[in-house]
Amino acid sequence: MNCTVKELYERKSVRAYTDEPITEEEKELILTSAIQAPTAGNMSLFSVIDVQSQEIKDILAERCDHQKFIASAPLVLVFLADCQKWYEMFQCYHSEAPAFAEGDLFLAMEDCMIAAQNAVTAAEALGIGSCYIGDMLENFEENQKLLHLPRYAVPLVLVTFGRPTEQQKNRAKPGRFCLNDMVFQDRYPDRTAEEWKDVFKRKTGMKEEELENYIAGYARRKFQADFKKEMDRSARAVIRNWIGENA
Repeated sequence: MNCTVKELYERKSVRAYTDEPITEEEKELILTSAIQAPTAGNMSLFSVIDVQSQEIKDILAERCDHQKFIASAPLVLVFLADCQKWYEMFQCYHSEAPAFAEGDLFLAMEDCMIAAQNAVTAAEALGIGSCYIGDMLENFEENQKLLHLPRYAVPLVLVTFGRPTEQQKNRAKPGRFCLNDMVFQDRYPDRTAEEWKDVFKRKTGMKEEELENYIAGYARRKFQADFKKEMDRSARAVIRNWIGENA
């Protein structure tokens, strides 16, 4: 198997790191790889904040569901969906350009996540683990102030990096859905509830009763928890800020 493909297969979230620092050369490679990511129209509708301040790390760790490992991670990057540089240039050279709208935000979000994955893949090739922190979607207004963000720069995801501990190296990667359950030809399939149950049974190896508890647990933890309410509120605030309060 090609080494890059092997790394993609084996990559898993790493939340515990050794004390060995990431070198400046390694960090530059990770960041340069992010900059080289595919981008809509070669516009690079993203940017990256390298969080070096321990105070800011501590605040983000607390805001991101009290995940203390964020504060001690050797490298913490916040990836932004960012049209600000284009806004500034349009103001300089093309004042008739329309205001940015929802589609521009979505396009910038695509650029941002592709760049983040490039950084994660590069880090993996260097033996450096990583963990995506989706909680960065919460507390938009507070994080906007904390990171001094202009209107058209939105914090989309935080990623921590560091060398995995032996325990993390040996930890089994959680199973994924089967290929045939994830890839469809030409159109989305019409599946019955029983067929969807089979999809999840193939992924988990669970029987009916186990699967019922498994799904109920996910519903409670991921869709009925307080953080979900805040994430939804924060997402609405992002859109209002981007397109204007009265839009």
